[in-house]
Amino acid sequence: MTTASDSISDADLLPELSASTTMAELLMAYPGAQRALFARYHIGGCQSCGFQPTETLADVCRRNENLPVEEVIAHVKDSHDSDAKIQVTAQELAAMQKAGEVKLLDVRTREEHEAVKIPGSEMMSESMLQQIFSTWDKEALIVVYDHTGQRSMDAAAYLLGHGFANSKSLVGGIDGYSRDVDATIPRYRIELE
Repeated sequence: MTTASDSISDADLLPELSASTTMAELLMAYPGAQRALFARYHIGGCQSCGFQPTETLADVCRRNENLPVEEVIAHVKDSHDSDAKIQVTAQELAAMQKAGEVKLLDVRTREEHEAVKIPGSEMMSESMLQQIFSTWDKEALIVVYDHTGQRSMDAAAYLLGHGFANSKSLVGGIDGYSRDVDATIPRYRIELE
């Protein structure tokens, strides 16, 4: 059985990174790169340490205390491999649900959650977070999902950082779950004004 970490960390499928890689290319190939860069180097998390999509990795490293580009690339790749270890596929989640061993957290908006959700999931809110911190077993298997799998990694990493050792993120979010596991869950697009 192929797991999310097997399929996602396959280095042969990822483009080679170099000093001339633009930040847009970096984030497209390594979606967790911004989180990794901010966590270690305080790059890209706020306006004062941000970057432009057209800037190269070399430009960003130069502006940030002349960081060694190869060190930054190695960190991004290591973080990507670590991210892959905390991701689960829709099929893996379905097996966990069938076994009754998972708590599901939805980090989408209230409107999205009320319109469509994975059965058995709870919406992440301030009060839910307080309940999790005060009553949930830190060894509980928790899977976090969003619409397409982009933001749920941050929430899973947050829970991991607070001692919930079995926190995971759903690859592809509810959209992937609907496509790959349960077609009765309506798929949708978010249109920005």
